[in-house]
Amino acid sequence: MPPTRCHNQFLCLGSGTSHGVPMIGCTCKVCRSTNPKNKRTRSSGIYYHGHTAILIDTSTDLRQQALRHRLNHIDAVLYTHAHADHLHGIDDLRSFTLLQRNVIPCYGDAETLALIRERYPYLFKDPDFSLGWSIPRLDMRPAAAPFDLDGATITPIPIFHGKALILGYRIDRFAYLTDCSAIPDASMTLLRNLHTLILDGLRPRPHATHFCIAQALEIIEELRPEQAFLTHLTHDVDHDVVEAELPESVHLAYDGLTVPIPESPLSER
Repeated sequence: MPPTRCHNQFLCLGSGTSHGVPMIGCTCKVCRSTNPKNKRTRSSGIYYHGHTAILIDTSTDLRQQALRHRLNHIDAVLYTHAHADHLHGIDDLRSFTLLQRNVIPCYGDAETLALIRERYPYLFKDPDFSLGWSIPRLDMRPAAAPFDLDGATITPIPIFHGKALILGYRIDRFAYLTDCSAIPDASMTLLRNLHTLILDGLRPRPHATHFCIAQALEIIEELRPEQAFLTHLTHDVDHDVVEAELPESVHLAYDGLTVPIPESPLSER
């Protein structure tokens, strides 16, 4: 079992953009920084509902993240979309299915699940386990409507990543929206009364397929969660400098950030 945690808790495994920080070949101030909060692996997180471990995306850096945080079990995976930085650590799920000797359910929209099957056909060509546990054992499940996962209510949240419609997720009073450039009105309604919002805030300058920091702050001001953290950060973001400029209830995510999430009041259940 993982280390003792509060009943609901989010662990930020990675807070970086698709390049990670430091970026290969870059000698900018942030990439050369010794501040550990400026060292960012690719964006991912794990939500603990009691002892149920719900991984959000299998980032390219999943192995490194799992070793760093001594992860030893995963009960389910929520996929936001099929871009490489959010998907291509999928083969490392075999370590968990080997340890656990069980099939891991993986949720996503229809397009993401189809792309996983297309890119990783070897995962699905051995239904009789003739290869044992040497490949990840996964059960692809569509996330088209809210569903229950060991007592946690998971609500898929459609959001735009440029022109692409992808998913964020709400889990009780917590929501995770990475790679986001616009939120449809219907999805905004699903994001009211949050305790914690993790939101894309790529960099200070605008970007075609991600919220910049100012745009993210506008969304946070409208939704008014009790607290919010910006993630998917580039090397344009110096943690201590930008953190000091944010509103009191808004912070920058960083690798290893742990956020307790209170249970919903009985009136909201």
